[in-house]
Amino acid sequence: MEAVPARARACVAAAAALAALCALPLPTGTPTPWGALVLLAALYALCDQVVRRRFGGTFYPVLLAGAFLLPPAAAALVPLPAALLPQAEPAPTLPRRVWRAARPALAVWAAARTHDVLDGDAAVDDSAFPYALLPAGAAVLAFCLVLTLLDGAMHAAADRVPLRRAWRGLFTRSLAPVAVHGLAGLMTAVLWRSPYGPVAALLVLLPMGVSCWVFAQYHRERAAHQATIRALVQAVDIKDGYTRGHSERVGQASVMIARQLGMDDERVEVLRFAGILHDVGKLGVPTRLLRKDGPLTPEERRIIELHPEYGHEMTRGIAFLGEARAAILHHHERLDGSGYPYGLAGTQIPECARVVAVADAFDAMTSARSYSRARPVETAVAELERCAGAQFDPRMVGALTAALRRHGWRPEVTADEPAPEGPPRQRTHGRTTGAHR
Repeated sequence: MEAVPARARACVAAAAALAALCALPLPTGTPTPWGALVLLAALYALCDQVVRRRFGGTFYPVLLAGAFLLPPAAAALVPLPAALLPQAEPAPTLPRRVWRAARPALAVWAAARTHDVLDGDAAVDDSAFPYALLPAGAAVLAFCLVLTLLDGAMHAAADRVPLRRAWRGLFTRSLAPVAVHGLAGLMTAVLWRSPYGPVAALLVLLPMGVSCWVFAQYHRERAAHQATIRALVQAVDIKDGYTRGHSERVGQASVMIARQLGMDDERVEVLRFAGILHDVGKLGVPTRLLRKDGPLTPEERRIIELHPEYGHEMTRGIAFLGEARAAILHHHERLDGSGYPYGLAGTQIPECARVVAVADAFDAMTSARSYSRARPVETAVAELERCAGAQFDPRMVGALTAALRRHGWRPEVTADEPAPEGPPRQRTHGRTTGAHR
């Protein structure tokens, strides 16, 4: 009990009291189909255990099938056995067990009540399609809405965040997956009431189980990708402490440009990876050169200018990066052909590299480091516009400028030491003030 804040315990108690009221039978004495209730409750407990332990998610088709098959008071009892069984994490507290019972109970009661009010039971009995989709869809909306209200309230109570912020985006993120689960629940309910009976209805859950497995695999793979990227970025930050945090901000600026250009979500994600990993090749550059104070010799410049090729080679085996590898290799090319490593010009430079080049230079100018002061955003944008057409792609510069007008930018100090007083020392090897190592 001590691990749960007092406000969260109050939220759990209120939800439990409402769930208990919902589980009371209606005054009309609506008969409870105990056989269907017991079977659905046992099936939900089994599915919940399997899905949580193996996939780390939730499995709502059985709950929603209960909402379409049972009276509201009976449907509210379906989640109870699942909350009483041992959970995946060690020693869950009593409030967490109560919450796991009350939260789905309230949601499924609201769905069942909505379905009942819209005469969905008759539509299920008669397999009246497409009319049966209307009450089922309304029930899914009610289910999502209650989950959103409860989750937002708990987030606000436990983490002390404003309710408006706690609820932001919850409903829209949950609607699509719950709608798919609701369709499976409706198919289960229709088959259950058909001559084929409950056994045939349960077969609907098999493809849903497979889809949950595929979805879980996708998220695990995505988590592995993120872990790989974090490890590489942390290694670069440790080696080149002067630019700590630079990689993440270049990724953010690249995303701003990509979205302003109207790229699809998949390419936006690729540009984010490209921005974050653009300097990963510095792992192959001697640390003494990265941290050297004062100007670089021509030989030292040539060594540092190998870092795009090092980065390209280091990420060669990471398949999910896709065209981000081209940005890692070419983000120091210039439109006039005087860049490196290959001196590409104009549209010979991959589009993703042209995006990252602008994002990279912008953050370098707006971030304070031990050898240079941060410039105001307006000054940095003016410098990018001055160099557009020679060093930077004007289209990318214009996209960043438009995105900054819409969303703003908060430059951060990334150095281990404050910026020195007086004129900053020139430690770059580039040909414009927007260039850097």
